[in-house]
Amino acid sequence: MPIIKQNGIIRKWIAILILCGLTAGLSAGCGKKDSSTKVVLMTGFEKDEIFRIETISCTVPELMVYLTNTQNQYEYAYGKEIWNTDLDGVTLEENVKDTVLAKIAQVKTMNLLAENYQIFLDGAELEKVQKAAGEYYDSLTEQEIEKMGVSEETIRLLYEEYARADKVYEFLIKDINPEISDDEARTITVEHILIKTYAKDGTGKRISYTEEGKGEAYDRAVNILSLAQDTENHNFEDLIQEYNEDSIATYSFGKGEMDPAFEAAAFELETGEISGIVESEYGYHIIKCLNTFNREETDANKLKIVQTRKKEVFGEKYDEFVNTLTRRLNEKLWQEVTFIRDEHVTTTTFFDVYMQYFD
Repeated sequence: MPIIKQNGIIRKWIAILILCGLTAGLSAGCGKKDSSTKVVLMTGFEKDEIFRIETISCTVPELMVYLTNTQNQYEYAYGKEIWNTDLDGVTLEENVKDTVLAKIAQVKTMNLLAENYQIFLDGAELEKVQKAAGEYYDSLTEQEIEKMGVSEETIRLLYEEYARADKVYEFLIKDINPEISDDEARTITVEHILIKTYAKDGTGKRISYTEEGKGEAYDRAVNILSLAQDTENHNFEDLIQEYNEDSIATYSFGKGEMDPAFEAAAFELETGEISGIVESEYGYHIIKCLNTFNREETDANKLKIVQTRKKEVFGEKYDEFVNTLTRRLNEKLWQEVTFIRDEHVTTTTFFDVYMQYFD
């Protein structure tokens, strides 16, 4: 069982790097919600208008482009049976719908933010938008155009808003260049042996061992540790092959990326040193350090940390702005929005085409 921290269902948006997380529906940004946030459910919408944020709105065809591409990406990767999944009574379909609503609301909101800063697309950028829209629209079948209710102008508008949101993000983080030390970004490489303290039932749910079972697992770990310490007669790699209950034997990671107990023990080791028995939520580990400093991966981790800092700074500015806005959701129409169930509707390239022109 991998011991890297898990973040739930991964939603792979091939899109602009914005904010530290998605919010459900039309709630606030990625920071703490502010009591001044104004979310209003009301009537008086134009035809096909899903929501309105101040002066900008989203229509059903616009939403369906995002939703249908996301739906088909899931089905392409995991099969149509993925929609049978639910979490605490919320279906994956409902979860994806909320995520898509949040994503397009973010893009619309960032266009309002761009207005504040007087940030617009230049001629070359508008030309790329036009070409991207033409390429994606031409890839659609008649059934896809009809089912999503889109025109080439719809696609052009979506790409223009996407590119402008990207541009305002880059503008707001352009001067953020924190100095990251080698120690802060240090990446190490270890291998380990895991003796698990849980099993899984038929549904994949983890069932912790009883105290007796944990005791037996600990005794096994103690025995394996004694073998590992006898380096003249036992090779650690051979012990991994024989005893390891993790699907992965070797990990390279920086600080804050692993189970806390595992990480703390690993960072204390010198190259070639073997730990004692380390307990994590997964079981008992015996860790051997292969490399206390990986120059290439440490430099790569510095870039990741810088990007995270930039997102955090942008998130603060975004939250401050979004909490001043009035947002109106057409609840009745929103509840009527569903996935398109049609074997002839398979489009998945909306985000890919954008990245071809704006990566």
